[in-house]
Amino acid sequence: MTAPRFLQIHTLTSYTAALLNRDDSGLAKRLPYGGVLRTRISSQCLKRHWRLADDPHALHAIDGAEAAFRSRELVTKKVIAPLRAAGIDDGVLEKLDPAFQKAVYGEKADKGKASRQTLIFGAPELAWLASEAARLAHDAGGDAKAAEQAVADWSKAFAQNIKTMRANTALPGGLASALFGRMVTSDPDANITAPVHVAHAITVHQEEAESDYFTAVDDLSGDEPGADTIQETELTSGLFYGYVVVDLQGLLDNLGGDDVLAGAVLHNLIYLIAEVTPGAKLGSTAPYGRAGLMLLEAGDRQPRSLAEAFRTPCAPQLGPAANALAGQLGAFDAAYATGEDRRVLSLSNDDVPGATQGSLSDLAVWAKALPGLLS
Repeated sequence: MTAPRFLQIHTLTSYTAALLNRDDSGLAKRLPYGGVLRTRISSQCLKRHWRLADDPHALHAIDGAEAAFRSRELVTKKVIAPLRAAGIDDGVLEKLDPAFQKAVYGEKADKGKASRQTLIFGAPELAWLASEAARLAHDAGGDAKAAEQAVADWSKAFAQNIKTMRANTALPGGLASALFGRMVTSDPDANITAPVHVAHAITVHQEEAESDYFTAVDDLSGDEPGADTIQETELTSGLFYGYVVVDLQGLLDNLGGDDVLAGAVLHNLIYLIAEVTPGAKLGSTAPYGRAGLMLLEAGDRQPRSLAEAFRTPCAPQLGPAANALAGQLGAFDAAYATGEDRRVLSLSNDDVPGATQGSLSDLAVWAKALPGLLS
């Protein structure tokens, strides 16, 4: 096949009696589509579970991956706390702390945690910041006034110095930033364009929800009848359509042109998308599911979602949903003839236009080879 520009990943995954992603009122997230409400899983929820998965195919287990941390307290916990633990004088730390907070989070960052943007920084960036802080503290020799002057000089050169460090470091923002992007309002040069684009997953049918009334009984209440606690929560069931697009050249660029690392990332990402559950209330609902259908498409034309297959709600079953997806794909093929190369895993065993059937392992191995076609 010719070198592809995009990898599209379509999934159909079923969950029963779950509360996968909640809104600010504690209810399942929803989205109107095709004139009816659907249950929804946000892209942020999906990406977080894939990013943090403790799994045989975890992203952090990939050789060459760099860790990343998302927080408003990166400086507090990763830069200043180690110096405090090492016994650096509090007067020196009082000069270092606000300067480093402003360098990372912007001018108002020293006003407190609430004034800071929640940022994701990679382990190399944090290690560099920590080493710079340690150097300044050492040079100050316990003199707060000397520390104040040193950190003022350091702050003037910060933007150029961290830019140089990032340019000469593999994955400075960590693997998570290289995949899912980063926006730093205080430092536009630190922004990273996401090559992995994730849609909100929605049910292929109208929402199926119930208010679950439950009680808790006090084991030590003796003969006193009744429940100690009475509460309600929402439970939903659904077959969800998920859609992910990977800009393969963008991924390769963010990984420093390392096609072996890019291949390993795609291999593991295929497993995570198919197998890792996004879900709250794990202990009370066990919302574990795996994709009943996964379709991969590699091509050089602009991607297009197949969600249109479900604008008219279909039966909440894998077979009808797989047929609807295949029908939409066939219609696109007839109209646009974009010629994607396809691989499919399907528990319904329905034919998908132009797709070669395979196991999850087959799909992951196929995806792993794609970056090598670009290098």
